Amino acid sequence: MNSLKTNHRTLQLPAFFPDATFSYIRGIDSQDLDNTKTSGLVVNTYHLLANNLIPIIKKAGGIHKYMNISKPIISDSGGFQVMSLIRENPKFGKFQDNGVIFYHNKKQHILTPEKCIQLQLDIKSDIIMCLDDPTYPEEIFEEQKKSVQRTITWAKKCKSEFQRLTKNHSGKKPLLFAIIQGGKNKELRKYCAEQLIKIGFDGYAFGGWPTEEGKFMYQLLHYIARLMPDNKPKYAMGIGFPEDIVFCFQAGYNMFDCVIPTREARNNRLYVFKKDPKKLKLKGLKGDKFYDYFRARNSKYASDLNPISKFCDCHTCKNYSRSYVYNLFKQKDSLSIRLATIHNLRFYSQLIEILRK
Repeated sequence: MNSLKTNHRTLQLPAFFPDATFSYIRGIDSQDLDNTKTSGLVVNTYHLLANNLIPIIKKAGGIHKYMNISKPIISDSGGFQVMSLIRENPKFGKFQDNGVIFYHNKKQHILTPEKCIQLQLDIKSDIIMCLDDPTYPEEIFEEQKKSVQRTITWAKKCKSEFQRLTKNHSGKKPLLFAIIQGGKNKELRKYCAEQLIKIGFDGYAFGGWPTEEGKFMYQLLHYIARLMPDNKPKYAMGIGFPEDIVFCFQAGYNMFDCVIPTREARNNRLYVFKKDPKKLKLKGLKGDKFYDYFRARNSKYASDLNPISKFCDCHTCKNYSRSYVYNLFKQKDSLSIRLATIHNLRFYSQLIEILRK
């Protein structure tokens, strides 16, 4: 697939979506985002619910109007928080037969498959995700098996609720994606994929944690990509580092999202191509050898008047020096976050441009 039609623009594939978890990317606005040539954004249904933002977003006319964004927006279901919160510590919630209960600020937030779909339709995102039950790779087989069955059952209920609420839809429907679970067990992943494909969705995603003992599970990601229909989008959720995006693209995935470029920008780690990206081809993107890190707080840049990268055309590199960015970080000025985030997002969009070629 080279493109995907959404309610807000036709999305050129492959595409990378930075995470705007709470409906914003820290330090930048919608114009900054446009200038980085970023494909779109991901927001998080659970966090919007827990922070009482969904009624406000609905009143505003949807997430695009609320954020002043015209790009495609994916809404994650909140399933990842099942793993990162509840599986990490029961004090954050518990499982029920038909969904989960989250505990947040002494309040309970019940998230069922049906409610998950209702909330995402309320905010009018372009791509909505089924509620799933992700696991870490080290979970025991029986727990992985329960996770897969929950994921399939919840996906059926998500699609049923989606069809019920959109059957008389006067406007264009969003796309509904399902997420393949099963930990590191290939048979469970295969079974989950087969059952989800039988139900039928607009796209399919790798779900769960992609590393084990700090190592990226390349073989597993490659295997799961082959389970997905070639005529549907293949979404590698939570991926990631530049070299992992390149690998997953070669494996067949064409959609990616992660907090890495924005989070690392705030922590003064910026990405820089070693060679002119306009001249790079896929075979030149091996491992992590095609880029370097620029540590903005390193004192050796205190008087360096060069741009962060001579190969970058972002607002930061065209207008400011390494010395200036170093000084902003040293003084802990908020402008440092904006300029660093703009640069990292443009690095990622440049990488995607290489892959599109």
